[in-house]
Amino acid sequence: MQTLAQPKAAPPAAAFDLRIMTGLTGILLASLVAGLNEHVTDIAMTDVRGVLSVSHDEGSWLTTLYESAQVAAMAFAPWFSATLSLRRFTLGVTAVFMLAGMLCPLAPNLQTLYVLRTIQGLFGGCLPPMLMSAALRFLPPGIKLYGLGAYALTATFGPNLGIPLAALWTEYTGWQMVFWQIIPICLLAMAAVSWGIPQDPLRLERFAQFNWVGLLLGLPAITSLVVVLEQGTRLGWLDSPFICRMLLLGLTTLTLFMINEWFHPLPFFKVQQLARRNLTFSLITLGGVLVVLVAVPGIPAGYLAEIQGYRPLQTVPLALYVALGQLVALPLVSALCNFTRVDCRWVLACGLGLIGVTCYLGSAMTSDWIRDNFYGLQMLQILGQPMAVIPLLLLATNGLPPAEGPFASAWFNTVKGMAAVVGTGVLEGLTTAREHFHSNTLVNQWGNSGQALSIPPSEGENLTTLAEQIHVQAVVLASADVYQVMTLLTAILILFIPLMATRVYPPRPLAASHA
Repeated sequence: MQTLAQPKAAPPAAAFDLRIMTGLTGILLASLVAGLNEHVTDIAMTDVRGVLSVSHDEGSWLTTLYESAQVAAMAFAPWFSATLSLRRFTLGVTAVFMLAGMLCPLAPNLQTLYVLRTIQGLFGGCLPPMLMSAALRFLPPGIKLYGLGAYALTATFGPNLGIPLAALWTEYTGWQMVFWQIIPICLLAMAAVSWGIPQDPLRLERFAQFNWVGLLLGLPAITSLVVVLEQGTRLGWLDSPFICRMLLLGLTTLTLFMINEWFHPLPFFKVQQLARRNLTFSLITLGGVLVVLVAVPGIPAGYLAEIQGYRPLQTVPLALYVALGQLVALPLVSALCNFTRVDCRWVLACGLGLIGVTCYLGSAMTSDWIRDNFYGLQMLQILGQPMAVIPLLLLATNGLPPAEGPFASAWFNTVKGMAAVVGTGVLEGLTTAREHFHSNTLVNQWGNSGQALSIPPSEGENLTTLAEQIHVQAVVLASADVYQVMTLLTAILILFIPLMATRVYPPRPLAASHA
C-alpha cells in the first residue's frame, strides 16, 4: 500500500531586515506589473487591429486568452513555488513574462500574438500568489497586515493604473509601449527578488506524487469558464453552441477536479480548508466585492466614451484618481484594522456600505452627466475599496499555519482572478441586455404616443436623430440599472457578515498574545 506523503512544514522565516523588505518590494512590483498588463490590448486594440489587419471579433480573443491563462496559473502557481522555491520560481516566471511582453509588438501575425499573450497571461498569473505567500511567510505579526494591504494593491491599484498608462502610451508614443512598459519594472523587480529573498532548497521529491489528474482537470475547467464569461456577450450566451459546450466542459471538469483535490495527498487546492468558517466567508464575499469593484468603474468609462464621445485619454483621470487614492487609503485602513479594539467585520460593513452608496448615487445618472459628475462617486470608492478588501484578508489568513499558506494563496488568488472576469462579463452582459430592453420599450412608447422622450420629435425631425435620442436614453437607463444591481449585491454582502463571519484579532507576536 502506497504511503501518502504528508505536507512538510513551511521553511523557517528569515529575520525581517532590509534584504527581506527589498525582496518583498520586488515581488510587489512584479505582481503590479501583471495587473497593469491585463487589459492593455483593450486600449490599444484599434492600433493592433490596424497593424495586423484583424477584425474586432478576432482581436477580442487577445484579452480572453490572456485572462484564461492568467486565472488558471493562479490556481497552480503556489504548488510549483513550494516545489521549486519561492525565489527561483518568482525570478523564472517574471523573466518569461517580460520576454513575452518584449516580443508581442514584434509578432508577424495574429496567431503568433495569440501564443505570446497566452504565455504572458500564464506566467503573469503566477506572480500575485507569490506576493501573498511571501507576505504570510516573511512579515512579522505586528506588520503582517500592512503586507496584506500591499497585496490588496494588486486588486485595486494595478488594474486602475493600467488603463491610464495604456491610454497615455497609445496617445503620445505608440502602441508598442503598451507592451514594453513592463520591461524596466520587471528588471528592477528581478534584481530586488534576487538580492532579497532567501534561496530555499529544491523539493523535487514532490513531483513523485505530482497531481497530474488535478492538472488535466483543473486547466480545462478554469479556462473554459473564463472563455464563457469573456466571450458570452459577443456570441449570445446560451444561444451559441460553442458557449454551451464550453460551459458544460467547464462545469463537468470543475466538479471532477474538486473531487480529486479532496482525496489527493498533494493537492493544488486543500478543499478541507473550507471548513474554516472565516476563510469560506472571505472567499464568497471577496468574489462579490470584486464583481462590484470591476463592474462599477466600467460604467462611467463606457458611458463617457459612448454618449459624450470621450477618448480613452479623457477618461484617464477617473481611473487614475482611484488608483493613486489607494496609495493613501490602503495604509490607513491597514493601520485601523491593526488596532486590537477594532472589529474588522464592522470595517468591512462600512466599506461595503460606502460602495453601496456609490452605486445608489450613480443610479441617478442622466444623459447630462460628464466626467466631473463622477468624481464624488470615485471618492467614496477610494475609501470603500480598501475597507472591503483588507478585512477579508485578515479574516481569511488569521491563525493560518504557515504550511497552509500556499493553499490559502491558491484559493484567494483564483477567486480573485475569476471574480474579475465575472465582473467584466456581468457588466457587458447586463448592460447589453438592459440596453436592448430599454430601446425596445422606448420605441414602443414612442410608436404608441410619440411623447415618451424628453424631447419629442418635431414634424421635420428625421429618423436618425430619433434613433440617436433613443440610443442615448437606453444607454443611460441601462447604466443606472447596473448601478442598482450592484447596490443590491453590496446590501446582500453586508447582511451576510453577521451570519457567518466570526471575530478575529490582528496578528501579534506570541509573547504579546500571551500577555
